[in-house]
Amino acid sequence: MEMVNITIDNRKIQVPKDYTILEAAKAANIYIPTLCFLKDINEIGACRMCVVEVKGARSLQAACVYPVSEGLEIYTQSPAVREARKVTLELILSNHEKKCLTCVRSKNCELQTLAEELNVKDIRFEGETYKLPLDDFSPSVVRDPNKCILCRRCVSMCKNVQQVSVIDTTERGFKTIISSAFNKSLNEVPCTMCGQCINVCPVGALREKDDTDKVWEALANPELHVIVQTAPAVRVALGEEFGMPIGSRVTGNMIAALKLLGFDRVFDTDTAADLTIMEEGTEVINRIKNGGKLPVITSCSPGWIKFCEHYYPEFLDNLSTCKSPHEMFGAILKSYYAEKEGIDPSKVFVVSIMPCTAKKFEAARPELAANGYPDVDVVLTTRELARMIKEAGIDFKNVYEEHFDDPMGDASGAGVIFGATGGVMEAALRTVAEILSGQPIDNVDYEQVRGVEGIKEASVKVGDLTLKAAVAHGLGNARKLLDRIKAGEAEYHFVEIMACPGGCVNGGGQPIQPSKVRSWTDLRTERAKAIYEEDKELPIRKSHENPRIKALYEEYLEQPGSHKAHKLLHTHYVKRENYPVE
Repeated sequence: MEMVNITIDNRKIQVPKDYTILEAAKAANIYIPTLCFLKDINEIGACRMCVVEVKGARSLQAACVYPVSEGLEIYTQSPAVREARKVTLELILSNHEKKCLTCVRSKNCELQTLAEELNVKDIRFEGETYKLPLDDFSPSVVRDPNKCILCRRCVSMCKNVQQVSVIDTTERGFKTIISSAFNKSLNEVPCTMCGQCINVCPVGALREKDDTDKVWEALANPELHVIVQTAPAVRVALGEEFGMPIGSRVTGNMIAALKLLGFDRVFDTDTAADLTIMEEGTEVINRIKNGGKLPVITSCSPGWIKFCEHYYPEFLDNLSTCKSPHEMFGAILKSYYAEKEGIDPSKVFVVSIMPCTAKKFEAARPELAANGYPDVDVVLTTRELARMIKEAGIDFKNVYEEHFDDPMGDASGAGVIFGATGGVMEAALRTVAEILSGQPIDNVDYEQVRGVEGIKEASVKVGDLTLKAAVAHGLGNARKLLDRIKAGEAEYHFVEIMACPGGCVNGGGQPIQPSKVRSWTDLRTERAKAIYEEDKELPIRKSHENPRIKALYEEYLEQPGSHKAHKLLHTHYVKRENYPVE
């Protein structure tokens, strides 16, 4: 790698030739504030918070886009630089809706943090403001243009990474806003509800629809039997909301907190992930053996499913008919569990704690009501759960750790790894390969499908069959993979697609990290490490060996793919218009 010599704040350093000033400063442990910048996502130099003085330049330069060169001299804290940053910040604040005390991003707002860091005690400018309507019609994402600072991070995420492009800048000058086409609600455009725009927003202009009041109301109702289930990605991220390191496993603390909140039962969605593998694995085997529609594409990610319904309806027949794990669990809890416990199914209230905002949309689908009631009543994100724990005054870090409840609290390692990209594929291969080969498989670590490469491929030899699989995460990568399949450039038996880059560990409902963390730390990798560590520690690592799942089939479902299993655990999907005529 070719290096260049530069000087930053009178410190001489060597950095790679392709670095920007911001990257060089980071390498030298010199802090330069940013606002619009997000590495690899939004590098446009729009906000001017990162300006620095470059010797010989006629004006201050944006460090996030200015390339280094041999002999470059940079000053990051000169009087001119400090004043420029402060004036820029005050101008942004001059017409910002300053309702910080009641904002969902209070204490985790990059604008608020900058005001503190730059010692802004007064705002010298009085900007004109106007009240724009709140877009809260989506079941998943709320858009508040009054808090928007036009950083364009959300636009870059939606357009360039997810390649959905339902939001962009509209109007000009002072009237510029971030909006969907014709200023329609996100509920009226082909938004996939993935929530990635929320995760990159530096302020409170985008947030999840808050459903915590519904849960508090259910918990206070003595007539309801309130059950909570938690996804695998939640336990490796929730701790971040309480100041713990990224990737901390807080399973025991989380369960204890949920019990203190008053839930009647605390179950593990991983158990239902094992159930999903039994049904989905059977579906893959049947299609391969009987000449069914291939490739089979996973249906666990509701953001991906909605994307497929809008943009690739020709692949709807390829989708697995399996419900996602938490929806399967809801159906089982309102049938098998209710019967076993002697509870009226109408009194069973199921709450799912998910890393995902699209799950809120999914839970409202009319197709997902196997017993005449919604399979899942309310979906809360990881962030919403954290707010409930804080509201209840629970000392999360110091609670006595507890375990999931019986009889639905045990899961295999295969269920755990659903939280990372490639996890569903790896879990399925552990079962499908063993069933197709008819003999036990000792090495269950399918490294080919792990990691954060956008599209991963694997070929697994099973008897006389070479099982061809592919994994894509992030909807932009899903487009690339589906286009290749459509063009006949690639053939697979089984495909996993997750809407969120990195899979569920980086879901739209996970804790939000600021740019100065997110830009230099791969959250996907750090959280996924904890997922794989838990998998390795579990005594059972294959879904079909989970005794709870075996008992469920023996006592109730008969066998994978049975008529009863189809009625409870399978569904269908429909083509959706992108911009329906009113």
